Amino acid sequence: MLFNEAINVPVEDGEVTYYPQCFHPTEANAYFKTLLKTIAWQQDTITLFGKTHAQPRLTALYANNNKAYSYSNITMQPTAFTKELLQIKQHIETICHTNFTTCLANLYRNGQDSNGWHADNEKELGKQPIIASVSFGASRSFHLKHKTKKEHKLKIHLEHGSLLLMKGATQENWLHQIPKTKKEIGERINLTFRIIA
Repeated sequence: MLFNEAINVPVEDGEVTYYPQCFHPTEANAYFKTLLKTIAWQQDTITLFGKTHAQPRLTALYANNNKAYSYSNITMQPTAFTKELLQIKQHIETICHTNFTTCLANLYRNGQDSNGWHADNEKELGKQPIIASVSFGASRSFHLKHKTKKEHKLKIHLEHGSLLLMKGATQENWLHQIPKTKKEIGERINLTFRIIA
């Protein structure tokens, strides 16, 4: 497989591209170890259908501005990018031809950590947002389903050192999730770069 080889994922009413090897394995290993220690991971509570639970993963928000990010009744205030996050951001910006302002980092500690069905369609992301999702650590299954055409659904295995790019009308027309798994699975760091102007 070629370094930075792009695979166009066939989604109707959206644009999804997958780069299985966006980072060389040695580079990906080093980033994984460093990010695990240097990111200010926190566990927020989330309120769904009137019930409050601990969010089933750890998160942190970084940005080059002071713009907050809100989702699921959580409002996060950013801190400045670390050296490693800046390096990763600059690398993917050359691939995506986009300047990202913000990174929402997620740490999935094991197979029981998850992210339910949602779209990244918060108003601060603007219309047709570009979301660049970088994975380090254990591979996890990423599910997509169309909001109205129920037969349109697919799964992508997000590998260590990969980049998944969602743009165009994807957030308008599709939902995505990282489901729980009963498999014994290690930690995964997911960095989702976005623009909050």
